Amino acid sequence: MTEQLRDRIQALMPQAKADLAGLVAMRSVADARQFPPEECAKAAAWVLEAFRAEGFADARLVTTADGSDAVYGTRPSGDPSAPTVLLYAHYDVQPPLDEQAWRTPPFTLTEGDDGRWYGRGAADCKGNIVMHLTALRALGDQLPVNLKLIVEGSEEQGTGGLEEFVPPNAELFAADAILVCDTGNAAVGRPAATVSLRGLVNVVVTVESLRTEVHSGMFGGPAPDALAALVRLLSTLRDEHGDTTIAGLDNTQLWDGEPYPDDRFRADAGVLDGAGLLGTGSVSDMLWARPAVSILGIDCPPVIGSAAALQPHAAARLNLRIPPGTDPAKALTALTDHLTASAPWGVRVSVAPEASGAPFRAATGGPAYAALREAMADAFGQPMTMLGQGGSIPLCNVFAAACPGAEIILMGVEEPQTLMHAPNESVHPQEIADMALAEALFLQRFASAATTKE
Repeated sequence: MTEQLRDRIQALMPQAKADLAGLVAMRSVADARQFPPEECAKAAAWVLEAFRAEGFADARLVTTADGSDAVYGTRPSGDPSAPTVLLYAHYDVQPPLDEQAWRTPPFTLTEGDDGRWYGRGAADCKGNIVMHLTALRALGDQLPVNLKLIVEGSEEQGTGGLEEFVPPNAELFAADAILVCDTGNAAVGRPAATVSLRGLVNVVVTVESLRTEVHSGMFGGPAPDALAALVRLLSTLRDEHGDTTIAGLDNTQLWDGEPYPDDRFRADAGVLDGAGLLGTGSVSDMLWARPAVSILGIDCPPVIGSAAALQPHAAARLNLRIPPGTDPAKALTALTDHLTASAPWGVRVSVAPEASGAPFRAATGGPAYAALREAMADAFGQPMTMLGQGGSIPLCNVFAAACPGAEIILMGVEEPQTLMHAPNESVHPQEIADMALAEALFLQRFASAATTKE
């Protein structure tokens, strides 16, 4: 049966490419300041009709608190006692950023010389929508589980539309397994499930030291420069090894899953020759088991147009990633206390919270994970590994609270070479094919795995 499904999926790949090309052409950035809202509306309508055609007869749009539309629907198997699987993806995308940095038009799916398909959203997350559709088309009517579907429209904006919709509508999402398809494999052809997500705390720290700008020649030296004070303050967030050093946050934890080899990480991250990796732990420890603070932006005069003047104020936007087991409220307090206590030269420091999200750790001992391991191994010809992810998906904790009995599985087509959120995003078509096969096999086998457990 596996090889029959594989052959069906290979025959479906031209349709998968056409579907992805149509989706990528829709500039569905969920920010009306950057792109017309009609683009998101077109993408939502496309998703709605595509899944209706695959048996989700009641598929409909549900409007969430941030104004975005999610596509929701169900596909019964005919057996009410069969387990239920909820399929998740999102149709909104990141903005293209610097279009001059793209080697191909960002909203035109283009096959590169390397065989990858390039375009904004090709992997994150429209490639996963196509993965779902390809798996369902390959299965046809041979589906022994009940299905539910949710495809949201504002995940990339972090505005929480679906997170607010789920709790008061928990019955819509009741399931035995939830496939959150917005992550990916360790590398092309190396199957993985993401079992750990870091949480986040974002703040804006502002330094004030003078009433106004003053001449650097007349006052530079003894006068406290807010920009220099900010630089000194930010330098206290990491030690000489690059470890994040915030009192109250443990920076010694170890990762116990799949390792991330230094050489592969350097290649995936584009680290320049001669530049060292940060921290005293392994790459996996630093990414998935320890806190990490990053400076996302600084408000200060740009080089071009700057004057010979000391700055009275400066600000930075900070992103603190926290591993499972760390409470985001305590992390915010620890970061705020560190910044205010480390203010140099008596300058005024204020910290404004911006966003927060809890980390997530999946329970992997149930029948869904057993079925997934088997399906992944058959689809890829090698065992499935367990990964962490440095990014945050707050919806996982929302699902866990609303559906406490569900096994939550994070998987998808977004392996490291996809460059999601960056120029030249791409997906490898073989990842779509192999992950569609793994999903189809999982849906076939989960029913018997769940029954065996009972």
